[in-house]
Amino acid sequence: MSFLWGVVWGVAAVLVVAVGAIIGVWWERKVAARIQLRLGPQQIGPAGSLQMVADVLKLLVKEDIVPDASDEPFFRYAPLAVFAPVAMSIAVIPFAAGWAPFDASVGVFFFLAVPSIGVLGILFSAWASHNTLSALGGVRAAAQMVSYEVPRSLSVLSVLVLAGTLRPVGVMDAWQWWWIPATFVGFIVYLISSIAEMNRGPFDIPEAESELVAGYFADYAGIRWAVFMMGEYGAMISASLFGAAMFLGGYHLLPGALGIVAFIAVASLLMTVIMWVKWTLPRMRQDQLMEFCWKMLTPIALVQLLVAGVIAAWL
Repeated sequence: MSFLWGVVWGVAAVLVVAVGAIIGVWWERKVAARIQLRLGPQQIGPAGSLQMVADVLKLLVKEDIVPDASDEPFFRYAPLAVFAPVAMSIAVIPFAAGWAPFDASVGVFFFLAVPSIGVLGILFSAWASHNTLSALGGVRAAAQMVSYEVPRSLSVLSVLVLAGTLRPVGVMDAWQWWWIPATFVGFIVYLISSIAEMNRGPFDIPEAESELVAGYFADYAGIRWAVFMMGEYGAMISASLFGAAMFLGGYHLLPGALGIVAFIAVASLLMTVIMWVKWTLPRMRQDQLMEFCWKMLTPIALVQLLVAGVIAAWL
């Protein structure tokens, strides 16, 4: 029975990510267009809302190209190794009072650790292509993701210190409104680190189209390329939902069912901010990117953790 329950939630997570990716791509194209004084998609459906449905159909029927020199098994299945951990991480997010799809006692660590497995998928895809630019992008992405996990995890620890538990539902049960100002700096570190872990602008040097022609997934096309994109937008969805829950109160913002609506609205706003950052700020160099992680974000996250520890001890 537990196996069937896991299958059900696994399929549900995939559907959430797939639908969220379709809506997210359309919304990002609209956001980018407004920033660039354009209109964005507008021909297919009201306000171009069906443009991504047409794009999905196009990707499904495109030829699945596998380079002759590639390591075929790794090349074919690497996108799944990137996508699956992201979909799994959504299961521990508390969506309503006392309820999460997977109510684990160490759910916060599960959320932080499981998506990190995607690094292996990125390395596999980069190595399996036998392409110099892909390999360079894969190494850059792996170094970046592993590095930015440190300030991201430290920022979340500040909330755990106040809550006294690793269980996401327990964190939400203990949540107080004054946590927002008390952990606001940690929230900013979490948001920036999450953007870097997604390899999105201005931290998208592993994919730089002007230098690495899309980096580790340069040789992918069709549905396998779409799986990489689903992984990226799935990471946006999970990071936004988790950040809105842990740092901003989630469903505590309004009473009853309205709290769930407010929770999803705040997470959608965070996704919009992530898109806005990408289309506004210039790309960072690799050395700047790593220095920003270790010399700026990590010390700030440690200070935030210290402040949270003092507050917890005082209370």
